[in-house]
Amino acid sequence: MMAYSSISRWSGALGVCAIVVVARPAHAEPRAVVELFTSQGCSSCPPADQIIGELAKDPGVIALSLPIDYWDYLGWKDTLADSRFSARQKAYSRMRGDRDVYTPQAVVNGSKHVIGSDRASIEGAMIETKKADGVMSVPVKMSVSGKQLTVSVEAAKGATATAHGEVWLCSVAKAVPITISRGENRGREVTYHNVVRNLLKVGDWNGSSGSWTVPLENISRDGVDAAVVYVQDGNRDKPGPMLGAAYTSLH
Repeated sequence: MMAYSSISRWSGALGVCAIVVVARPAHAEPRAVVELFTSQGCSSCPPADQIIGELAKDPGVIALSLPIDYWDYLGWKDTLADSRFSARQKAYSRMRGDRDVYTPQAVVNGSKHVIGSDRASIEGAMIETKKADGVMSVPVKMSVSGKQLTVSVEAAKGATATAHGEVWLCSVAKAVPITISRGENRGREVTYHNVVRNLLKVGDWNGSSGSWTVPLENISRDGVDAAVVYVQDGNRDKPGPMLGAAYTSLH
């Protein structure tokens, strides 16, 4: 494992994870989506995992953990890893035109990456990215009724009037404690926060208002107790800035 500034790097192509937007209290329109690419096999990651837990308490931030699988050869196979998260991280790198793929890496609002254990840099990236036209400007709501979840996205206005993108729903486990018995974090217990456990593309968004209904059984799995939805410019292979998002508890 190569180390650089207390982070672990890996070069390659990436894919994308979309998020479902869920309604939070009216006073807390989300200002940022923070995606942490982390690994149980990365000794530099636990401080970043803790920061995601702290950010998850802020109703104005949608903080997500996306465990990657490219460090699984180091002696401990990440029990939460998903190859789709590794692909998403690499897709972000391709869109930026760099080869910066490492752990812990935080991608803020789909457009800026920083070291995931640097809280100040994450906060700065939230402020910086929010200044761009359209970023986190599209209202998104999510509601649960019976056995169905409904996602509603409002029409774009102003700079985003001609925007287009994709709407994704994520199944989330709020807190997952893991005891790691081998590898760089041998003997540690780490709690991972807002771990994405499943991904579902809800639909395409062309700037007009839209609504989609998803059976809860399509996103349910063991440990899932929340959902996130996001509208993101571009597509899975070419992810752009986050246009809107929401989070809701399911239990």
